[in-house]
Amino acid sequence: MTAALPRADVAPVASHKRRRRAPGWLAVAPLLVFTAVAFGLPALAIVNGAFSVDDATTGATTYTGANMTASLQGPYLTALLGSVKLSAISAALGALLGLPLAQAVVSSRSRRLREAVLTASGVLANFGGVPLAFAFVATLGNAGVLTVHLGLKDSGWDLYSFWGLVLVYLYFLIPLMVLTITPALDGLRAQWREAALNNGATGVQYWRHVALPVLAPSLLGGLVLLFGSAFSAYATAAAMVGSAVPLVTLQIADALSGNVLVGQENVALALSLDMVLVAGLVMAVYLPLQRRSARWLDA
Repeated sequence: MTAALPRADVAPVASHKRRRRAPGWLAVAPLLVFTAVAFGLPALAIVNGAFSVDDATTGATTYTGANMTASLQGPYLTALLGSVKLSAISAALGALLGLPLAQAVVSSRSRRLREAVLTASGVLANFGGVPLAFAFVATLGNAGVLTVHLGLKDSGWDLYSFWGLVLVYLYFLIPLMVLTITPALDGLRAQWREAALNNGATGVQYWRHVALPVLAPSLLGGLVLLFGSAFSAYATAAAMVGSAVPLVTLQIADALSGNVLVGQENVALALSLDMVLVAGLVMAVYLPLQRRSARWLDA
């Protein structure tokens, strides 16, 4: 029978294990510090400004909920709801159009086509801002090339409107959906389709009862990701429509610069906090869906 080790022999082993774990925490420490500085301090500044009011005469700061109340009333509420509506519609259309495109790429036997589409999607998903607005204005604006040649203006086409902005957003949301859903489509087992067909199911029944239920978490996660991308977009809308379409990002810029009213900087911070709360709700939905999708597709 083997004798138990004395306590003097156990202590060095535990100490050695602690020494081996220490470098892992030290490697993560710079990232944690960077995250705290780059994200934590701005978040604290937003929260502090959203609930404070500066007296113009004395310079004293008082804390109140008036800024948050103002951010949910009048034109500010209209802009917030307009951003939610624009983001929801753009994300839904981007998901509906991006899914069949991604499926066509995945089911294609051409490796070059797959690489070309995924590479183009990676570029287009990050193409936005003023260059994207200029490209659409030059193409589909009031004096754009296609507008003039196809006579779109006579039929009532207006790029500088809500639906025109939806069209522009789809330019980068559809490629983003392709990048998001392609790994999930790759995770679908060929055996599942073969088993469904061998049991008499049609292609539509396979997608309805097998593929789409499995892809549902990834689809909803992609939809949430597209919503967040459209919700946070600013430069494209600012360069193309200005104040013609009420959006919360444009309202924040106007309040900070004093284009409409002077002294509304704290209201702008309250609007920013509203956006952070919406983004937090979006991420609260997105992360569980991603974990559930990973369990299905990695099994």
